[in-house]
Amino acid sequence: MASRVLVPEQPRVGGGKQKNGQAEVRNRRVLRDIGNLVIAPAVEGKPQNPITRPITRSFGAQFVGKDDTAKATIPHKKDTLKPKNEAVISPYKEESYKNGIKLKEGSSKKPNKTLTSILTARSKVACGITKKPKDLIVDIDAADVDDELAAVEYIEDIYNFNKLTEDHGRVNDYMDSQREINSKMRAILVDWLIEVHKKFELMPESLYLTVNIVDRFLSVKTVPRRELQLVSDFIAISDNAYVREQVLLMEKAILGKLEWYLTVPTPYVFLIRSIKASLPADKEMENMTFFYAELGLTNYSTIINYCPSMLAASAVYAARCTLSRSPLWTETLKHHTGYAENQLMECAKLLVSFHCGVAENKLKAVYRKYSNTERAAVALFPPASILVPV
Repeated sequence: MASRVLVPEQPRVGGGKQKNGQAEVRNRRVLRDIGNLVIAPAVEGKPQNPITRPITRSFGAQFVGKDDTAKATIPHKKDTLKPKNEAVISPYKEESYKNGIKLKEGSSKKPNKTLTSILTARSKVACGITKKPKDLIVDIDAADVDDELAAVEYIEDIYNFNKLTEDHGRVNDYMDSQREINSKMRAILVDWLIEVHKKFELMPESLYLTVNIVDRFLSVKTVPRRELQLVSDFIAISDNAYVREQVLLMEKAILGKLEWYLTVPTPYVFLIRSIKASLPADKEMENMTFFYAELGLTNYSTIINYCPSMLAASAVYAARCTLSRSPLWTETLKHHTGYAENQLMECAKLLVSFHCGVAENKLKAVYRKYSNTERAAVALFPPASILVPV
C-alpha cells in the first residue's frame, strides 16, 4: 500500500494561507513509485518520512505555481536551512533520475521504450504501414555441397567475375562497316548454325560461343558475302563449298583478329545460373528459357543492345510470364541475376514479340527445335499476354 504523502508546511508570505494547495495534495490519488525520487538529508531537528509520490507536472506545479503568490511560497535558497536526509523531488528534470539515482550528464544509457512508442509501433503494424519482410533468398547450391565439380565454395565469385568481364566479349553495332552483309544475312547464318548444332548434337555452350566468335570477328574484319558461311563452317558441313586450305586460313584469321581470346562469358553462362535460381526449375521452364534465349541469339538487335547477363535474365522472366509462374520474379532471382523486374521489361517484351511471329517467320530452326515434344513443345505455347506489345 503506498504511504500517504506528507508535505512540509512552508512559511507563509503576505499572511495568506495555502488551504487549496494542501487540500489538493490530500485528495490526489497516490501513484506507484516509478523510481524518480531523490533521497536527500533531512533538516536538522525535523526528521521527515521520505516522500514516495512520483514526479508529475501537476504535483510539481504545487511548488511552482502560475501566480506570484504560489511562487512566493517557495523559500529562497539563501533563506533555507541546509537539508539533511530529506526526500527532495525535482519538478524540473524528470529524465535526470532513474530508480532514485541521478544520472550523470551526457550519460550513454539508452532510454527505455515508452508506452507511446510501443502503441505507435503496434498501430502501424495493424494498419499495414510497416514494410513487409522481403522474401527469403533460397540457397540454390545447398544440394551441390558434396559435388566437387559444382565448386560451391567459389561459384558466387565465378559469376561475379563473369558479370564484371562480360562487356569485354560484347560487340558494338558493326553492320555499317560491312559492305556486303546485313542483319538479315546474319540471322540466316545463325538460324543455319542452330540447325547444324541440333543435327550434330553438340554441347549447348558451343552454339553461344560460335555466335559470339562470329559477331566479334565481323566487328573487326570486313567479310565478303560468299565467305560469310566460311566463318563458321567445316568442309563436310558446308557441303564441300570450301576446300581444306580455305577453312584453315579462315580459322587462322579469326584467331589472329581475336588475339586467341575465346573464353568469354556468353549468355549460356548466365542462363544456367538463372534457370537454377528460377524455382521450381523443371524441364518445361528450362526449355522455355532456352527457346527465348535462342530467339534473341538469332536477332541482331538483341545481341547488340543487351549484355549476355541481361539477355539470360530476360529469357527467364519471359519464360515465367509465359508459363504463368507466380511470383513472376523473386528475391532469389534478383539476387543471383543482379536485375530487378522493371529492368528486364524492355528486353523481355522484345523476346515475346519474336515468339508472336515465330510460326510465320521464314527462319524456322528455333521454332522446329522447340516444337518437338522432347523439348516440351514450348514453342507452341501462347506468348505471354502481359508482355505482348500493344
